[in-house]
Amino acid sequence: MIDGDGVNSLSSPTSASGARRQRLDEDQRRAQIITAAVEELADQGYDGLSLTRVAKRAGVSKGLIWHYFAGKDDLMESTAKATMTTIRGRIANSLDLAEPVPDIIRAALRRAAALNLTHRVELTALNRIVHNLRQPDGTPHLTLDAYEETYQAQESLFRRGQAEGSLRDFDTRVMAITYQGAIDMMLGYLGSNPGIDPEDYADKLADILLTGIQRS
Repeated sequence: MIDGDGVNSLSSPTSASGARRQRLDEDQRRAQIITAAVEELADQGYDGLSLTRVAKRAGVSKGLIWHYFAGKDDLMESTAKATMTTIRGRIANSLDLAEPVPDIIRAALRRAAALNLTHRVELTALNRIVHNLRQPDGTPHLTLDAYEETYQAQESLFRRGQAEGSLRDFDTRVMAITYQGAIDMMLGYLGSNPGIDPEDYADKLADILLTGIQRS
């Protein structure tokens, strides 16, 4: 039997390695389509996005998009969440997590401030989804629940700082929401004001935040 990706699904029905390859292929195919959607959003905008062009960019048939995604809204939601995960992962991977937590926070804010330069395409696509993807009643499709993994990672970092004694006691969930909100506002402001030095802005924001949470 030939499946939608042109793979013979009966070629090795009992092979665990073959099953793993097939699952990996599906993940790669979804990622390929999402990457194409990001590029299309950045080039054409949300309203101008064409699933036909997304398929062409991804090198797949348009019908295969419907195999992996229930529709445009599902593709947009999946693209937003995958892009958030990618950006978060790239920032985390660029940090020296052996440093004291206040130093990690400052470095993370600097990396985030630079996103308009280092990840402009992904950030543009994400912003266009967040501001345009709506429920039938007009309310935003993506809620704060989309930040949950981000909040949890930030809370873990704050708790580590509290345990090592570099941060004072505070509600880590409240701080995570405040911290992420400050990052989002920073990105919006820097995106609208390209003449502002992103590292300088990040350092000033870090000074303000750390004054409130760092143990003296």
